[in-house]
Amino acid sequence: MQPAVIIPVYNHGRQIGAVIHRTLQLGLPVFVVDDGSTDGTAESIAAIDGIRILHHSANKGKGAALLTGFAAAREEGCDYAITLDGDGQHNPEDAIQLQNAVSGGERCIVIGRREGMDGRKNVPWTSRFGRKFSNFWVWAAGGPWVEDSQSGFRLYPVPEVLELAVQARRYQFEVEILVKARQRGIKIKEVPVPVIYQPKGERVSHFRPWLDFHRNSAVFSRLIFARIFRIFRP
Repeated sequence: MQPAVIIPVYNHGRQIGAVIHRTLQLGLPVFVVDDGSTDGTAESIAAIDGIRILHHSANKGKGAALLTGFAAAREEGCDYAITLDGDGQHNPEDAIQLQNAVSGGERCIVIGRREGMDGRKNVPWTSRFGRKFSNFWVWAAGGPWVEDSQSGFRLYPVPEVLELAVQARRYQFEVEILVKARQRGIKIKEVPVPVIYQPKGERVSHFRPWLDFHRNSAVFSRLIFARIFRIFRP
């Protein structure tokens, strides 16, 4: 397997340089998708050699950035793609664990299940609650039962995910794609990975609790309604 690495970024100027340099040590093609940053991120990544940079002229959302990266990876002939966040919470070196979870020629999604989130001082309550909330509703919407449906550290089979017709374009993309993948019979696995949460004030997060809760609820309502319709369709 020779996957690409896709890093969606939006105003991650403080952390993104270190994340990219560590990712380059994997020796894999690296696609950095700048989703309309306004903080100097574009200038920061432009100075880094060995990566392919893709730009959105305005912020379109994490899901849109991932789709841009998937399309570019497919054009380069990459059959799988590893996604990781630009805020420094993932160890890029752990990508090998995601790859090792794929046996033979199987086609599956592998989630890096973040370990040690409960009881840690630097982990926001919104992250702990949001993960449990999302896990349940992914299952209720017809998706798999997983322990970390919100992890952005994943391995995706590129051709398959581009055919899933996921509608969400922001954070909700990562939960909707699990539901759509299970409906298409794509296997979903989880492997444990460590997580790094910087102290408050240092970590960049674009999660807005009430707005994103509303968006999550809208997506899950749509998916659950669609599931009910399929069940009772004559």
